[in-house]
Amino acid sequence: MPGQEVGSQGNLPVLALGALGVVFGDIGTSPLYALKESFVGHHPLAVDRDHIFGVLSLIFWTMTLLVTLKYVFIVMRADNKGEGGSMALLALISRKLGDTRWTPAIAILGVLATALFYGDAIITPAMSVLSAVEGLTVVNSGFEAYVLPIATVILIGLFLIQKHGTARVGLLFGPIMAVYFLVLAGLGIINLVDHPSIIGIINPYWAAHFFLIDPKLAFLALGSVVLAVTGAEALYADMGHFGRKAISISWLYAAFPCLLLNYMGQGALLLDHPAAAANPFFLLAPEWARLPLVILATMATVIASQAVISGAFSVTQQAVQLGFLPRIHIAHTSASAAGQIYVPLVNWTLLILVLLLVIGFQSSSNLAAAYGIAVTGTMVITACMMGVLTFSVWRWNPWLAGATTGLFLLIDGAYFASNATKIPDGGWFPLLVAAVTFVALTTWSKGRAIMRHHMNEGAMEVPLFIQSVSHSLKRVPGTAIFLSSRVEGVPPALLHNVKHNKILHERIIVLTIVTEAVPHLPLTGREEITDWGEDFYRIVWRHGFMEEVDVPAAMKTVKGCGGPINISDTSYFLSRQTLIASAKPGMAIWREKLFAWMIRNAETPMEFFKLPTNRVVELGSQVEI
Repeated sequence: MPGQEVGSQGNLPVLALGALGVVFGDIGTSPLYALKESFVGHHPLAVDRDHIFGVLSLIFWTMTLLVTLKYVFIVMRADNKGEGGSMALLALISRKLGDTRWTPAIAILGVLATALFYGDAIITPAMSVLSAVEGLTVVNSGFEAYVLPIATVILIGLFLIQKHGTARVGLLFGPIMAVYFLVLAGLGIINLVDHPSIIGIINPYWAAHFFLIDPKLAFLALGSVVLAVTGAEALYADMGHFGRKAISISWLYAAFPCLLLNYMGQGALLLDHPAAAANPFFLLAPEWARLPLVILATMATVIASQAVISGAFSVTQQAVQLGFLPRIHIAHTSASAAGQIYVPLVNWTLLILVLLLVIGFQSSSNLAAAYGIAVTGTMVITACMMGVLTFSVWRWNPWLAGATTGLFLLIDGAYFASNATKIPDGGWFPLLVAAVTFVALTTWSKGRAIMRHHMNEGAMEVPLFIQSVSHSLKRVPGTAIFLSSRVEGVPPALLHNVKHNKILHERIIVLTIVTEAVPHLPLTGREEITDWGEDFYRIVWRHGFMEEVDVPAAMKTVKGCGGPINISDTSYFLSRQTLIASAKPGMAIWREKLFAWMIRNAETPMEFFKLPTNRVVELGSQVEI
């Protein structure tokens, strides 16, 4: 479950079962719609042997090349101290390469991948739950009027339970998905025994033959075929929860074989009953088993949606810690699992947008037009970043690195190009969400850099400050901790305190919290202390981007600042800047106003750093950017 730490070798079976429940929820529910959309979607195909074998061969080789080879065997080796995902990969590459001419471009790619993830996180719950509930129409066509209301109720309930945490529910994910995958395999085997020749789809000849007999439709079909690997990015993103080995075992020995058997079974069904293309997944089952299958599939889609929602929370936390989003409220729903978090702003925004999608698109077939563009866009970006890894970080042989990167750019690029044809039919929605997210992420990052630059212009050196005030101002009992975003100069709050209150505490500590480009740091040795004399100290406290910061708890462990820090006689001083958009060089006026709005609505440092409310003093100032 999300938040579970990577276990020891002895826990590998448990971790593999957990990975089956969380990591493969999205890709595991793809059989509900992938083959159906290939034949009855926006670019319908003739339901004959050539097209059935061609589409299934494409699905098999897509899962083999993109999921197995690209993600399991290559990308998952790029772990950032055990963590994966776009932000973790960006932090890993940035840390390894340092400041080079490629660093800004790599940062943009990482941020763009994160933005596309949010677009995918909105569509996945809507698409998967709708496709499962639509199985009711196979049971009885009279249920059609109830599909939208039932799907809406399920989705609302899913988002409502997020604030309570999913630790307990998560314990059921693995067993339920294990049953689901076994049912997938069983249904596939039952149907393919009548047409064992369907196993021939593993021959790439059939994929090539499809392009030879119908090149235009084969290219357009890629937009539906790629639905079979939606959720592949989760293998990498959830690596920190389960570990590379557990995820690899779950894919190679459980998920992949079960999915392949089910797709083969659907293909065998279509060879005998072309009309079953309307919903081949549910028609695989005998009539008596279809209602239980709808219930099981709905449970699987809820689990898939839960994994995506939890992923959105985790990505948001990483973006905040790495400086791409302002501080927002993040609630921890488990005392033992650090990854079990709840982000109210993200939760309710996702719910509203998911409901708009369901109401606006009405059916999974219509939603399929919007699905895929974000996934394939992320895959292309991952391939680009993989190229940077193989050439510059891992330093592979240039020919091998070039061939590997070129192969995946070609495959991912073809799928992206095919999905781009669906932009007018709905693909614009995830791109719009990604564009808005990208603007927010880059505006915050650049705005912070500009604000730091302007504040540094008038910064005063600490030794000079101490020399000018230490003997001229009254010292009062207690410790004053001044939080500063910079590791040099006197923080504005300290200057304003001297200017307005004309006193100094017995002990002055300037504290800077630094987020490192690794997910976790050892519990000891995090602080770097500078003693300036006259009871003035600077502490640079470092933490990983997956960790929350509790300043009072951290200060209890600090030694070497003139004695222990007693919380009862410590005051915290914060600077609060009011930004004024101006014509100064930096960002466009509208982006400066957006940045100022984001600062006004950010969670206060007092809440974010868990400072005691009765011991905090805020001192404000105005800054032009």
